[in-house]
Amino acid sequence: WASRPPLLHLGHTMDHQVERAYQKQAGVFENKKTLGKAVKGSIRYVKNIGLGFKTPVEAKEGHYIDKKCPFTGDISIRGRILTGVVKSLKMKRTCIIRRDYLHYIPKYNRYEKRHKNLAAHISPCFRDVQLGDLVTVGQCRPLSKTVRFNVVRVAKSGSSKKQFKKF
Repeated sequence: WASRPPLLHLGHTMDHQVERAYQKQAGVFENKKTLGKAVKGSIRYVKNIGLGFKTPVEAKEGHYIDKKCPFTGDISIRGRILTGVVKSLKMKRTCIIRRDYLHYIPKYNRYEKRHKNLAAHISPCFRDVQLGDLVTVGQCRPLSKTVRFNVVRVAKSGSSKKQFKKF
């Protein structure tokens, strides 16, 4: 058993199979055979979500399987496009985004700070997301009880100091 070569699947290893169910992309037929020739590379379904957002290189060249990813899954982005700061990354493939805004109080002719937290699905193609990063999310169908948005762009934060930002 120790001398057996690792299992290969369409040109890459099976290390992305970490769930109990077999992970595959819905639009890809994986059992394609050529006449006596080996299949070179993997076949991968990738789409352009439009709205001026570029498809990440990791989505095109990566081996992850995520049916809730807007670039490689069956999720369409429609409705609102929002921005916020990443507040929590404790959940698997989900982040909490803080959106700060100012609320006007007419009696005092002044503004007060308010914020809302938003749960968003974050695709594995955004690998190096950290707390404090500025992300853009797009609305999609409900993915779970609380998640209705999907991360479509990540901008690195310059400072790690906590401060009020209007987004």
